[in-house]
Amino acid sequence: MIEINNLVKRYGNKTAVNGISFTVNDDEVLGFLGPNGAGKTTTMNIVTGYLSSTSGTVKVNGHDILEEPELAKKEIGYLPENPPLYYDMTVCEYLSFICDLKRVPKERRKNQLDRIISLVKITDVSDRLIGNLSKGYKQRVGIAQAMVGDPSILILDEPTVGLDPNQIIEIRKLIKSLAKSHSVIISSHILPEIQEIADRVVIINHGKIAAIDTLSDLSKRLSGQTKLLMTFRGPVKECSAKIRTLPGISSSVPRITDNKVNQIEIGINSDNTTDVRASLFFMMAKEGWPILELRSLDPTLEEVFLNITGSKRRS
Repeated sequence: MIEINNLVKRYGNKTAVNGISFTVNDDEVLGFLGPNGAGKTTTMNIVTGYLSSTSGTVKVNGHDILEEPELAKKEIGYLPENPPLYYDMTVCEYLSFICDLKRVPKERRKNQLDRIISLVKITDVSDRLIGNLSKGYKQRVGIAQAMVGDPSILILDEPTVGLDPNQIIEIRKLIKSLAKSHSVIISSHILPEIQEIADRVVIINHGKIAAIDTLSDLSKRLSGQTKLLMTFRGPVKECSAKIRTLPGISSSVPRITDNKVNQIEIGINSDNTTDVRASLFFMMAKEGWPILELRSLDPTLEEVFLNITGSKRRS
């Protein structure tokens, strides 16, 4: 667990981080977001012990990063945006070097490196020069070095930047598997990645916390209600009227009617406190109106982010 309390960092007259407080729970993936210049990198550098704060505290599994830096840093594995790789080393040579830096006992090195290499799926390139690897494999080696020493917390800064779609999916799966036994902080400008991976998100803006919550709760707060889109077959007027009688539903609006296949879309709005999906399903099944699709129309993480930070899309 990481506990960040009233963190402040000033550079002369400029305040980069202004009173940030949040926690990262055990076995949780926390998305750490903010526009450029919001203070993300400064905060991560303080959490990892690379920078000292002007005031406030960071505790890593109970160890203060300033008062007990060695014990705190042992709990953290860090992947910067540009992985700190030595291109003239092979993968195994480089990871052995990282073991030296992190003072991993020699009797534990082979088992630990074998496990990490297998987990991040770089066994087939372990004897190759890092400089000859693809971008995706270099990212995997960067994640592997963060895992050396068995830290309980991983901090990943832009782990999928520059990767192709297949590589992004592979790294996403890897991060999800790591989250089963680690706390993970992931910072990225690729918001669909955060939406896919994170349990909670922290959004900072101008050095301050702008929002902390799960994506679903942030979306509900932004829209003020839960929005669903249901595609089904059946009589549109009768179905729409019956939907409005269900508890928690405030409105149902037909959107598209395809007379050829009797296929209809209805937008459904409900309050934030009621999950209407089960009652909707049973009502439709009872009437014999098959549901072809039911999906959320809540704001995406990108829409939530733009709303909270006041950013505007560029044309």
